[in-house]
Amino acid sequence: MAEMPRAPRKPEPPVSRLTRLTLMAADFVIDATRRADGTLNRGVLSLLDPPVPAVPSPWCGVATRDVVVDRALRLRARLFLPAAAAADGRPLPVIVFFHGGGFAFFSAASLAFDVACRSIARCASAAVLSVDYRRAPEHRFPAPYEDGLAALQFLDDPKKHPVPLDVSRCFLAGDSAGGNVAHHVTRRYAANPSLFTNVRLAGLVAIQPFFGGEERTPSELRLDGAAPIVSIARTDWMWRAFLPPGADRTHEAANFASPAAAAGLDSPAFPPVLIAIGGYDPLQDWQRRYGEMLRTRGKDVRVVEYPDAIHGFYTIPMFDDARDLIIRIAEFVAESGGGRSQ
Repeated sequence: MAEMPRAPRKPEPPVSRLTRLTLMAADFVIDATRRADGTLNRGVLSLLDPPVPAVPSPWCGVATRDVVVDRALRLRARLFLPAAAAADGRPLPVIVFFHGGGFAFFSAASLAFDVACRSIARCASAAVLSVDYRRAPEHRFPAPYEDGLAALQFLDDPKKHPVPLDVSRCFLAGDSAGGNVAHHVTRRYAANPSLFTNVRLAGLVAIQPFFGGEERTPSELRLDGAAPIVSIARTDWMWRAFLPPGADRTHEAANFASPAAAAGLDSPAFPPVLIAIGGYDPLQDWQRRYGEMLRTRGKDVRVVEYPDAIHGFYTIPMFDDARDLIIRIAEFVAESGGGRSQ
């Protein structure tokens, strides 16, 4: 009897044993706290992901403080200030950052994002405002997008600035679900820039942005079960938790090509975009299509690809690719008008 051919082995990312254990811990946090009924065990999540306090005095060259963005929304953010750049009192460019976590997990005070924002602020010589947006499933679409606009409205009022900030050189950035939020906040701003007196968007940084559709792309199928953090089962759960009840992944929040998601894309106020893509990220096909969609609309799009990078790689400082991306972000900020005021 002829032997049945073996199924091709799924590729595994080239990471060390220590990194693999770290990634397994992240997988455990996600799977141990999400429930089949679409709810999330916030109590367990708070134990597995304890918040890191703000540090007012410089640590690793960056001071942090928590600020109230909108009292009515109970919206807060963490402000990262690079000590060397802020020392002379000149206004700093601002990067408004949205953390990842499938719209449901983690916060601006999660260790991984505190470290990442600290690195971005120090390297880019910019203030980073990391928005602690409302999370699913308690707060579904469009809550985080509304929170992003509230953060821009907060910055638009100079009286609310805790330190000198130059919001005419404002960038939006985010990774994974945060990259999705950054995109949708950018296009909402671009659709009505006249609503803002002082804020001007100079660039958008989308780090492995979380988009999707009903179709399963080749990268999703090829890497499902082999790549850490992202799997079809997890992303399906996240979309169900975030999208309006009964909506599918053709919804404008997931599908950037939806006609409902077009507002603002053709506006001259939609800024240049930097997209980071990892070769071991199951979402990479959607991310390339996202860049292609923006290019067809005449946008300035820069794509940087890291063939060996997993989803969320930039939050792991020991990766050379993580350090390289932070430098690329700093260069993008400087080249897009985010250099220090003279």
